Amino acid sequence: MFNLFNRHRKDAKLFYHTDVHCHILPGVDHGSQDVMQSLEMLRAEIDMGIDRVILTSHVTAETFENTPQSLTTAFETLKEAVAEAQLPVELHVSAEYRIDEYWDTQYAAGAILPMPGNYLLLENSFQQELLELDELMFDLQLKGYKPILAHPERYEYYARRHSRLTQLHNAGVKFQINILSLANYFGPVARETAEWLIKNEMVDMLGTDMHNLDHAHIIKDYIGSRDWRKLSAQLEPHIINDRVTDKK
Repeated sequence: MFNLFNRHRKDAKLFYHTDVHCHILPGVDHGSQDVMQSLEMLRAEIDMGIDRVILTSHVTAETFENTPQSLTTAFETLKEAVAEAQLPVELHVSAEYRIDEYWDTQYAAGAILPMPGNYLLLENSFQQELLELDELMFDLQLKGYKPILAHPERYEYYARRHSRLTQLHNAGVKFQINILSLANYFGPVARETAEWLIKNEMVDMLGTDMHNLDHAHIIKDYIGSRDWRKLSAQLEPHIINDRVTDKK
C-alpha cells in the first residue's frame, strides 16, 4: 500500500463530488450483494465528499450478462432504499462494459445505458488490447457517445507501450484511473502507469471502482495522506467528473 509514514487526515474529502465508477448497485455483479451493503458503501462515499454517484455495474460475457432492464430494476430498488434512509446522494445508473462478444450484441441492439451526457465507460481485456479498438472508439464518437477507458493503468500491456496510451487519448478517448491504483492496491506497475498518466496530463476522471467496504476504507485512508495531496493538486485542473451531466 501507500507510504504509511505519510501523515493522514481523518477528515479528508475528495476535491470533486461525482463518482463515475463503482460497483454499489446491489446483487448484479461481484460488488455489493444486497441493499444494506449498498447503503453502507454510499455512506462511505458521502463521508469522502461525494454527493452524486453513477452506478457502473459490470456487463461482461458469461459472468455478468446484465441488461438495461436488470440494471434498472436493481437501481429502482436502491433508489427507494436511499430515499427511505434519507441519504443526501444523487444516483444515476449506467454500466462498465467489457468489450467482448456480449458487448457486441448489446451494442448492435442499442441495449446500453450511457451516463448523463452520453459518456460510456468501457473496459478492455486484461490479456491484450482489442484488435479493433480504434474502429470501435471512432464509431462510438460518430454516434454521439463519449467513450471512457476504465482504469488504463491496470492493463499491463500499456505499461510497456505509453505511446499507445498517448495515441488513444489524442483520438478523443477519455481516461479514468482508480484511486485504488494510486494507493498501490493493484501493485507497482498500475501505480507507476497512473503516475505517468498524471504527469502527462492524460487523466480525465477518477473513480473509486469500489466493490466493497474494504475498498472504501483503503481509499478514505489514502486521501488523507500527503502523497494524495501532492497528486491531487496536479489532477484537479484536469478532472471532469462533475461535468458528466446532461446540462448544456
